[in-house]
Formats: sequence, structure tokens, C-alpha cells
Amino acid sequence: MEFLHIEQVLLIVLLGALVALAARRLRIPYTVGLVIAGLLASFLPVSFGFSLSKELLFNILLPPLIFEAALYIQWKELRRDLPLIFTYATVGVLLSAAVTAVFMHYVAGWGWEASALFAVLIAATDPVSVIATFKEAKVEGRLRLLVEAESLFNDGTAAVAFALVLAYANGQTLTFSGSAWMLAGSVFGGIICGLLVGGFAYFVIGQTSDHLVELSMTTVAAFGSFWLAEHFHMSGILATTAAGLLMGNFTALGTMTEKGEQSVGHFWDFAAFVVNAVIFIILGVNAAYQNFALFLWPILVAIFAVLAGRAIAVYPCSAAFRASRLYVSANHQHVLFWGGLRGALALALALGIPASLPYSQEIQTVTFGVVAFSVFVQGLTIPSLLRRLGEMPENRTGITKNAEDPPSKLSENVTDEEFSRIR
Repeated sequence: MEFLHIEQVLLIVLLGALVALAARRLRIPYTVGLVIAGLLASFLPVSFGFSLSKELLFNILLPPLIFEAALYIQWKELRRDLPLIFTYATVGVLLSAAVTAVFMHYVAGWGWEASALFAVLIAATDPVSVIATFKEAKVEGRLRLLVEAESLFNDGTAAVAFALVLAYANGQTLTFSGSAWMLAGSVFGGIICGLLVGGFAYFVIGQTSDHLVELSMTTVAAFGSFWLAEHFHMSGILATTAAGLLMGNFTALGTMTEKGEQSVGHFWDFAAFVVNAVIFIILGVNAAYQNFALFLWPILVAIFAVLAGRAIAVYPCSAAFRASRLYVSANHQHVLFWGGLRGALALALALGIPASLPYSQEIQTVTFGVVAFSVFVQGLTIPSLLRRLGEMPENRTGITKNAEDPPSKLSENVTDEEFSRIR
């Protein structure tokens, strides 16, 4: 496994802070600024000494982002929209993958194996990109819940589909019942792992008034749930999501002290800031070394295919709930369509394709191309779309809060309900 050295982390934190200031002044999304910084840094004589890998992303960088996002999701609101989110995360992902595979086979001229493998790894929206973009845009309410929850929950479907297609590409025999059990085990097993680790952590928290112990146990919950689930070949993202939801909403196992809540809020805000900087700067550095011109036609086809697949996933699935209390407005559907970003998660899966497969390098480069489009085109235009649809106030772009804003996300509620989102 590849780890970051302290010098590399400090350099990235410095770049992240400078980019945050520049993005605020230039009025561009922070994530776009980070990727640009990574692209520019790749031309410096100083080597970063690391690259994006599946192990680095999954085991180190992803858990804090997932946990921080899940910590602030209100279970009461999520429970109401669970049928809709589940539909997006299962039927929507499979529809998107099917459309993409057909386009890559018949238009780009790829074989079915390569088309299917690329389709399933690119079908799910990326929690890293989605959470960072919509947090920065200050989107709140049901819209943010839908986009973030979908990006967290569709991992189970995409990861299992990717594993199944990869197994088939390697010559293994697949059965429908075996595939169904694999999907169920990944999803429900991951959730159970998260609830067990999160419940244990919250039980320990309830036995102490030391805010450092409380903070330490949230760290155990974030990483421990992820690693436990991945060890048993279950969904680590769903495990950490479940742990974050448990610790952010339920108090039956214990409660935090006020100082502990403050510490948790500040720590996970900072952790998310640092991890986002690491991911998007590394993404920019690695993108600089891709030969996009060599695979320009497949990249263009893939971009169109991914957008078409996303449209097929969002609009018909939303229409199925038109007559119910889970009705999704047209404006929200448009944001769900255009805000279905692809990012580091797809790249990590692509980089996990064995080099022995003849099309592995082409899939990796095309994935980088789709992610670049997602970051620069969709990422740059999402704030304008949100403002045009009335989903984001004017002058609310940039990662840095205004001077009068509270320093921590946990303290943004009214005084009487302060920190209630984590209790």
C-alpha cells in the first residue's frame, strides 16, 4: 500500500489553503481550483512522489469524507426518501451502466467485456466529488439530501457489478443466484458492520466525559467500520455511512459532552478539507500524464454515453414516484442529472483493473477523460445552474466562510438546537 509522507501532506495542505483563497477571489469552485493546482504542480521540478491508487483512496482518503457527510444527514429526512434513493442507487445505476455499455460497444467500437467493465465503474456518482461540490455551493434541504445520499448508497450496486464483470473478464463462471447473494451481502453486510462498529464507539463515548476520548472513538468508527467491511468483501462506503448516521442521530447508546461535540465538528470539517485537497490535487497531477489525444474518440463517446445514461437513470426513476409523496420537482431532477459527478472513485476502480487485460490502459485513460469533463465542465457550471433554478443564493460560492459565519458546520444551527444534528 502506498502512503503519503509528512512532507507531501504539508505541501498539499499548503496548496489547498492557497487554492481556497484564490478560488474565493476568482469565484470558481474549490474542487476545480484544486485540480488546476495539481495540473500546474505536475510541471514543477519537485516530485510529489505518489499517485492515485485504489488502496490509497479506499483505505485512507475515503472514510473521513463519507463519515463527515453521513454525520450531518438527518435520519428522519433520509427515512422518508429511502425508497426513492434506493431506486436511484440500484435501478438507476443499472440503467446508466446498460446505456453506457451499449454506446461504448456500438459507437466507440469496444468489445462487450471492455464496454461493460467501463460502464459499471463509471455508472455510480462519486461521493467525493458530489459531497465536495454541493457542500461548497451551500445547497441545503431535500436536494442536497438526495444528491449526497444517492452518491453514498449507489456504491454497493456499482462495486458488486464491477466485481462481477471483472470476474467474468477473468474467465470465472457467474450465476444469477450467486450474483444476487453477492449484492445482498455487500450492501446489508456493510450496513451491519457500520452499525456494529458505530454502536460500540457510541457506547464507549457514553461512558466518558473526556472530549479527546469522544473524538478518538469517532475516528475509530469512521475507519474501523470501513476496514472491517472491506476485509469481509462488503461495502466499506455503506459501512462508514451507517456508522456516521448512527452517531449523528441516535442517542440510545450514549451522548457526547458539549465540548466533545465541538471537537468532533471542528475535527471532521478540517479532515474533510485536507482529504479533498489531497484527492483533487493528486487527480490533477495524474491527469497531466494522460495521453487524451490517443483515445479522443472513445472519450467523446464516453462523455455522451455517461450523460445519456444519467438522464435515463434520473428522469424515468423520478417519474415512477410522480404520484406519490416522494415526488421530485423538475428543477431537482435537472440538478440530479447535471450534478451526477464522476471522480476519484471511478478512477480508483479503473486503476484496479489488472494490467493483464488488454484494454486496461484505454479504460483508465477514458475514465480520466470523463472525470476531467465532470470536474471542469459540470463542476464549473453547477453553481450557475443552481442559481438559475433558485437552489443557491447569489454570492455563495467558495470554500471559505464569510467572516460572520460560525467556524464549524455543527454550530450553524440556532442556539437552542446547537449541535442537535450530532445528538
